[in-house]
Amino acid sequence: MKPADRHEFFRRLRELNPKPTTELEYRTPFELLVAVMLSAQATDVGVNKATRRLFPVANTPAGILALGEAGLKAYINTIGLYNAKAANLIATCRLLLERHGGEVPRDRESLEALPGVGRKTANVVLNTAFGEPTIAVDTHIFRVSNRTGLAPGKTVDAVEKKLLKVVPAEFKQDAHHWLILHGRYTCKARKPLCGACPVRDLCRYRDKTSATA
Repeated sequence: MKPADRHEFFRRLRELNPKPTTELEYRTPFELLVAVMLSAQATDVGVNKATRRLFPVANTPAGILALGEAGLKAYINTIGLYNAKAANLIATCRLLLERHGGEVPRDRESLEALPGVGRKTANVVLNTAFGEPTIAVDTHIFRVSNRTGLAPGKTVDAVEKKLLKVVPAEFKQDAHHWLILHGRYTCKARKPLCGACPVRDLCRYRDKTSATA
């Protein structure tokens, strides 16, 4: 995709959604961290259902530690991989209290040192909670970047590096959310809604569909 087309690509997405944000429900950086950790191989809808029950009871590292691993599982057992996620959350809460005064750190190295927090989770927290121009590449962003020709790459890391290089600076802060939402609702995996796509003419996908819904 040419630089001018990339600029127009994001200009149109911004016009349709000037202030995009995550569909995960949260009020604090810690709640966002918890929600993102729970979202691995799970839907935002499923995570929100669990955190609506969890956060009124425990929404701080100390609160979740007080629940204990077994107590935490009772709130998140509707989410896939909840056993491993509970163990990681308890360990992460302990480290947050021991190393960071119970606060979510604002740097990548400290975030990625937390159990269960990889590069993608760190990118989401840095971008959404702290306003850093990072781009967390999930399955939606990976698909959209390759399918459209926006930032093709064979691996998640390759796509992330390409996006950080080619996304115009004025769009970089919100690019993560625009691309996720576009992949989730329009540029779907099995049947993309090319007939309803606002960037159809800019897209390099050869097998465009006429589907609108």
